[in-house]
Amino acid sequence: MRPLYRFLALLALFCPAAHAQTKLEATDLATHPFSADFPSGGQIRMHIRSGEIRILGSEDDKITVELSGKNAADAKDLKVRLERSGDQANLRVSGGPRNDLTITIHAPKNSGLFVRIPAGDVEVQGFTANKDVEVHAGELRLAVGDATDYSHVDASVLAGEVDGDPFGESKGGLFRGFKKEGAGKYRLHAHVGAGQLTLK
Repeated sequence: MRPLYRFLALLALFCPAAHAQTKLEATDLATHPFSADFPSGGQIRMHIRSGEIRILGSEDDKITVELSGKNAADAKDLKVRLERSGDQANLRVSGGPRNDLTITIHAPKNSGLFVRIPAGDVEVQGFTANKDVEVHAGELRLAVGDATDYSHVDASVLAGEVDGDPFGESKGGLFRGFKKEGAGKYRLHAHVGAGQLTLK
């Protein structure tokens, strides 16, 4: 077999594996917490239903979703869907009771995050990578770590208050926010439509 044909044959053999995707779905998390392997240093896109949400960095190379609160046992129709391709993942959490339910997500601490949540009480902490987090209405508390770790920061609210103590900023009212440039390697975008944004 000529070298070129041998190369093309090997490429055809390995390309499907390189692009293989994993899709997982789960319900009834109260009795069967969701857990899936995910490599450290990957990128995760999260679209999470409204509510009390905790997104926490972990030492483990896994993405886990757990429920707690008075209505955790009644959240059988809450659905978790994870699509993974290599070091890229899309996580969606939908359904379930509206009140008295806390959704806690753990992911590798150096994962890059893209998070969108319609409304709620949201906390993100323990991550040391790029962060892009938006909540349309409610409260977002985002742990940023060392302010010098960032090359670009923009934080804003359409109506409410933004407190950015690590960056020496605090503003309230309509269309409030701030931007910073630095010598770090990470990027931070945080936005709340109406409510409170706290960078800590």
